[in-house]
Amino acid sequence: MRWNAQKVTAQEQGTLPGLTRLDGLVKTVRAPEFKGITFHEVLAKSALNRVHSRSTMPFGWTINPYRGCTHACVYCFARTSHTYLDLNEREDFDSQVIVKVNVVEVLTRELSKPSWARHPVALGTNTDPYQRAEGRYSLMPGIIGALANSGTSLSVLTKGTLLRRDLPVLVDAAASVSVDVAVSIAIFDDELQQSIEPGTPSTAARLSTVRAAVEGGLSCSVFMMPILPYLTDSREHLDRALQLIAESGATRVLYAPLHLRPGVKAWFMRWLEETHPELVDRYNMLYSKASAYVPREYREQLAGRIRPLMRDHGLEQSRERSIATPSFSPIEQPRLF
Repeated sequence: MRWNAQKVTAQEQGTLPGLTRLDGLVKTVRAPEFKGITFHEVLAKSALNRVHSRSTMPFGWTINPYRGCTHACVYCFARTSHTYLDLNEREDFDSQVIVKVNVVEVLTRELSKPSWARHPVALGTNTDPYQRAEGRYSLMPGIIGALANSGTSLSVLTKGTLLRRDLPVLVDAAASVSVDVAVSIAIFDDELQQSIEPGTPSTAARLSTVRAAVEGGLSCSVFMMPILPYLTDSREHLDRALQLIAESGATRVLYAPLHLRPGVKAWFMRWLEETHPELVDRYNMLYSKASAYVPREYREQLAGRIRPLMRDHGLEQSRERSIATPSFSPIEQPRLF
């Protein structure tokens, strides 16, 4: 089992394979307020993850305090990372959340090493650091503080409105290091949003979070990702989305069409068959077996539709994410905890 490589001490009988003891005990927590969710508390051996050298992302390091995500976004590219833990990318990703309870202590130790060169660090590139679990574990304030105290710039990408809790911490950090904040808001149809992102805050709540961040003195981008072909790519949907984003005070918008990696594609297509069976054939044509990405022709059509709307709403500096990095998702060196 891959988790065995992360073993620190003997395992607690009855826990998932490979989970290590936490101060003599590995906790598997099922809390009434998190119905259907199991938290597995683990000791992390490291906090900082090096981004693969082939990545074109503007940072070289990331931190992921959680594995798995209660946002349960059907299209999430990070689902397949759960298979490294011998869990599946389907229900397990949504319901079996790994919590690195000692991540702040480990991070502080790593940042204090003379070899640390204060490279920018990104949070939210794999699973969301402000998913509901953060309300229970409160790992982010310590992470932000440790980075700022070490002189390390940071960025945060989230769908979680819990970001608002830490706006004072982020503002304090921004006084000494560069801090970039972004909120992911892709779907501006409430029924569709709750169907495909069932564990996320509403679109209105996320827009309010953007406004709060801006009013607090931070610049805040909106990641309009993914744009769903034939569902959220109409001129009407895009126009309304950009109007609301502009009204929230967002600094810029970054957009990209849906991409479907192996493993994630099957899960998404199951959802599509149940909710929009009339689109199954069109998606099969658009997403061939040979590629996880939409064809260039579709991307050009989408750009021709959205860019004039960006200008209309005063978001000229906004842009499409590179197809090489379609969803703010770097390739990280394998490191489970």
